[in-house]
Amino acid sequence: MDSLGQKIKELRKEKNLTQPELARLLNVSNGVISFWENNINEPKATYVKQLAIIFNVSSDYILGLEK
Repeated sequence: MDSLGQKIKELRKEKNLTQPELARLLNVSNGVISFWENNINEPKATYVKQLAIIFNVSSDYILGLEK
């Protein structure tokens, strides 16, 4: 099973977004995206919702609750 960080990275790459591009869409620093993808920190629920919208998937998918 993919970690939350792996899932975010996978979805970001599928959308052909760089970390800085995703950071800009979420209005966070580049480091925040790196921390998420490396499982150093986890995004707050509001960011999980925004990620779901950006990637056109459910929040449950991002969190690994559904396949």
